[in-house]
Amino acid sequence: MKTVLRFLFALFLGTLAYGLYHKSQINFATGERIIGFTVLGGTFLFLPLFLYHRWKGKRLQDYTLSEENLKKMKGKG
Repeated sequence: MKTVLRFLFALFLGTLAYGLYHKSQINFATGERIIGFTVLGGTFLFLPLFLYHRWKGKRLQDYTLSEENLKKMKGKG
């Protein structure tokens, strides 16, 4: 999973750089489309995979503010 994320990150970063180059040197409208599709791909493809990878094996209950966690925090302080 780590190599897939690194590959996607490099791919999106390269595509973004190509879009910026294309926008400034070749064709403004096409460059804008490339940048837009790169941002969409990063948002809807890379971000969910990254969040899944980082949160895998962790319990959400440990990070939420519940009555039990409040009592633990008050007891420590």
